[in-house]
Amino acid sequence: MATVLHLFRANQRRLANGRDARFRALEDSGLEAAAHARTGSPRQVLLMDSETLELMELQPGIIRENITTRGINVNGLIAASASAQEMRNWKFASRARPATYWKKIRPGLRRELRGRRGCYAA
Repeated sequence: MATVLHLFRANQRRLANGRDARFRALEDSGLEAAAHARTGSPRQVLLMDSETLELMELQPGIIRENITTRGINVNGLIAASASAQEMRNWKFASRARPATYWKKIRPGLRRELRGRRGCYAA
């Protein structure tokens, strides 16, 4: 069963996402009051699965995802239709590329997460 475990939102650019109990997704804009919300961008919300985070021994939110899931292969959502009710109208735009700031988390993390970073949705 697909589950959303954690919700995160960045209030300022270049800062870690803060954990939220809930937030409002705005049509074609991303998350309400998020620093990275941009109308028309295919990279509005980043999804990451907890299974990959656990495998890599990473805490939820550390790679700045907005939604941490369980039971959804987020890397397989591209051009697919999600079965989770909350995501049925989302367009899964692209796989997220490894970020340069990850070397501060752990040396080699970019390489480890290549192809497993999650995906962006709009």
